Amino acid sequence: MTRPVPPPGDGTVTPRAARPGRARQSGRIGRSSSGPEAVEGPVDRRAGACATRTEHARAGQGQAEPGREASPDGRGAPGLRHTAVLVRSPGEGADVAAAAVEEGLLAGDLTVLAGAPDRVDAVRRALGGRVGAVEDDPRVVLLGARAPDATAAVRQLVERAAGSGSGRLRVIAQPDFQADPRRWREIRRYEAASNELCAGAPVTALCVYDEETLPADAVDTARLTHPELVSGGVREASPRYLPPAACLRGLAGVREPVEAAAPVWAVDGVPTLPALRSGLRRALAAVVPDPDLLADLHLAVSEVAANAFRHGRPPVSARVWADGSAVVCRVTDSGAGFDDPFAGFLPAHGDDLGAGGMGLWLARKLWDSVDLVPGPAGGFTVRLATTLPRPGGA
Repeated sequence: MTRPVPPPGDGTVTPRAARPGRARQSGRIGRSSSGPEAVEGPVDRRAGACATRTEHARAGQGQAEPGREASPDGRGAPGLRHTAVLVRSPGEGADVAAAAVEEGLLAGDLTVLAGAPDRVDAVRRALGGRVGAVEDDPRVVLLGARAPDATAAVRQLVERAAGSGSGRLRVIAQPDFQADPRRWREIRRYEAASNELCAGAPVTALCVYDEETLPADAVDTARLTHPELVSGGVREASPRYLPPAACLRGLAGVREPVEAAAPVWAVDGVPTLPALRSGLRRALAAVVPDPDLLADLHLAVSEVAANAFRHGRPPVSARVWADGSAVVCRVTDSGAGFDDPFAGFLPAHGDDLGAGGMGLWLARKLWDSVDLVPGPAGGFTVRLATTLPRPGGA
């Protein structure tokens, strides 16, 4: 039976956070952080350094026409191809993913599957004899990792792909949304950010979304974050695609449900950074029973608090909400803030993690969700949220 051959697309989604210092990748995702695709990006004042991101269409490197590779081996398509395919059953999803794997192997791409183990196994069964030529990395769909670690994983794969036959990385991903709406939002955030973070990298990425099993919000992620969309076998420019920055700013405006209640801790006009850090530790200790998780959350929010004092203006305030299933923290200063929704996806100073400026990067590594929220009449808020483990690990 001939399987459908899907178009090039992307499934770069994200792993769960490792402890600080494990992932030492940085810079724009390209073949080398010092190569022609590594360029200086906008300054993240709060991180205290320039965060680097790949340029969108570099001069003289026009994107291939949507739905078509610029050359059979992929070398003529210099940047990211990010496509979502909508399917109507897990079986169809496995066939589409297997066809994309075969296409990547024939092109000489470094070809990687990303998804939950059962989905990856289904694709491997569909592949049959060629299964040994394919590797898998669940971090790319935020399984066992958060956004900064997923970005580092993709960069490592891109560097390895430079030695493949085509020089390209091909990722075939089946995002695993699970039951937590916060996770749905983070997958959307990372899918959108990857369009910017990987824009100049030699990556062909395909995301397979099952319309029959995923919630409507998850399927909307496919339409909003992928420049190309395949539905019913028809490929087109996605009519609902949002520019990455617009998508991230929209997500920052979504309030956490627990914020509808009164905070469990609140402070205004904090005089010093040590006083704020101490208060945050006491507030988090009262609602986060796991000592390791408490240490991670406090480390990250302490760095965010330091940014408020170093780069913002007084008065500085903070709020903590908790309901047993989630904890949310907001740190607000009265400064002008900055407008870079991609801040924190990459280390501020590149590979030199000892240079400081790691606050937002640590926050994205250690909390499930981080939003940068400018105030309507001035002021700047960093909102952090994390789902708490159920007692007994159930």
